[in-house]
Amino acid sequence: MADRLNIKSLLAKHGLRPKRSWSQNFLVDLGVLEAIALAAELDEEETVVELGAGLGALTYFLARDAKRVVAVDRDRDMIAVLKSEFAGNERVEILEANAAKLDWPVLVEGLGTSPVVVGNLPYHMATPIIFHLLGAGSLLDRWLVMVQREMAVRMTAQPGGRDFGVLSVMLQMEADVENVLDVPPDAFLPAPRVHSRVVRFRPLGRTRHKLRDRALFNRMVKGLFAKRRKTLRNGFRQAFGEIDFAMLDAVMERAEIDPGLRVERLSLEELARLANELAQ
Repeated sequence: MADRLNIKSLLAKHGLRPKRSWSQNFLVDLGVLEAIALAAELDEEETVVELGAGLGALTYFLARDAKRVVAVDRDRDMIAVLKSEFAGNERVEILEANAAKLDWPVLVEGLGTSPVVVGNLPYHMATPIIFHLLGAGSLLDRWLVMVQREMAVRMTAQPGGRDFGVLSVMLQMEADVENVLDVPPDAFLPAPRVHSRVVRFRPLGRTRHKLRDRALFNRMVKGLFAKRRKTLRNGFRQAFGEIDFAMLDAVMERAEIDPGLRVERLSLEELARLANELAQ
């Protein structure tokens, strides 16, 4: 078997070309496709929802390992290709839908099981799709997505580093996040100008640390990390304007957090403690 899929022939067969406006870069490296399928850790009884199925290259490998694959794409041209290429394959179901707006409760109820989610996400839509997946919570078993490498670095960043921020906090508060595989530009056709990375998420089904008020926690995190290099005390002042510093100092004392710490050095547990004291 060749090392690369002949995507050009498949596109020509259906009279198509990659759409730059849709950020279409098709995986053609068979070794990478195989590695992603293996990293999904599928068994023959599991159902997979594949986001951004495209021409079906990864769909083939997922259907080989899983009981059922729901291949999702919002491009009608891609849907037509998928229906043609997987006609008669009882393991593959084609769904025309926007991954960022999928009604997960309805979809999961129809499937009758918590699916594994796998997807090569369009880079310009990766953030809303990721947070939409996060919002599905325990409805989903686990997910494996490919994103731009720089975004993956921020997802898995730890406190104290320059990449640790709102994205790191929000995701790690609700899921275990781990890097799986780096994918070079030449694994795609056409080759993007950036490197990619596959990241695996295992939802916790709860927040990692108990929160009294999730909305307040989110607001606090977004406000403070907009001033990430400031000390915590100054970060609160610049992020929220008018503030009762006597009250704030008392809150930080109860939370046992040094007000002179830089925002970016706070751990998830410390951020949760601080938000919980504020909530009171």
